[in-house]
Amino acid sequence: MPAFAAPVTFGVLMIWLSCIVTAAALLVAMLVCWRVCEQKAENNAWQELAGTLSGASETFNPAMVADLPEPARRYFNFTIQPGTKLVHAVEIDMTGELSLGTAEAPAYRPMSAREILCPPGGFVWSLRCGAISGTEGILYGRSWTRFWLLRLLPVARSGGPDHLRSAFGRLVAESAFWAPANLLPGAGVTWEALGVDSARVTLLAGPLQQSVEIHVDAEGAPECVIFQRWSNANCDQAYRLQPFGGELSGFQQFDGYRLPTRVIAGNHYGTPDYFPFFKVTVTDVRFP
Repeated sequence: MPAFAAPVTFGVLMIWLSCIVTAAALLVAMLVCWRVCEQKAENNAWQELAGTLSGASETFNPAMVADLPEPARRYFNFTIQPGTKLVHAVEIDMTGELSLGTAEAPAYRPMSAREILCPPGGFVWSLRCGAISGTEGILYGRSWTRFWLLRLLPVARSGGPDHLRSAFGRLVAESAFWAPANLLPGAGVTWEALGVDSARVTLLAGPLQQSVEIHVDAEGAPECVIFQRWSNANCDQAYRLQPFGGELSGFQQFDGYRLPTRVIAGNHYGTPDYFPFFKVTVTDVRFP
């Protein structure tokens, strides 16, 4: 009897090992399929935004902003040269640092990203930061955060109404950074003066609304963009309005647009809790 026990036990172990290997292979295949499907959806969103056409090849004329508050006129006359074609979509390549920690232990990590920005329709931000990669975005009323570890394991997933409201805030603020043509007077866009060197723009898209303060220097360069963002980046991890701000510098010309190439931004701007978790340098800007 003992002579036959070992082969039977070995056979059982081989069956179990085969089941484990098969299950692991199926799990990996499912994760790969999941990842591929999401990448396809994100690529489709990118292409949809890139295909957004400008209005009848219209070009910028300072008369378009003649009725705006003076700081807003200064902003547009700085950021858009007369005769520049008004395009809605802009692609941005960037490198820099992204914090995955806290103000006390920021743990900045090198990152690279590319983004397409097309207000009010949406944006797609594709990130690589060490072993983490993925996208954040908003597209015509849908938003998402999808990050992966080693391009295989999902580590951050988010969506829903609160996320959409927060993502729309980012969309409008970054319009002031890199897509000023989308903030020209028109349907869904209103401006009001705040002070000698600041104005507030409000963008309305369906049920979503976001106001952003733009602070300009004597020439009209937007040195600072501040807004109340719907966010859960706080000690309670509860969604609420709280200040978010970005400081802009390194302005360069891109096909008639003068845009910032250096951005430092973070939550709780202007308070003791301010934490600049986002520090990037723009390496290229394109208008698809």
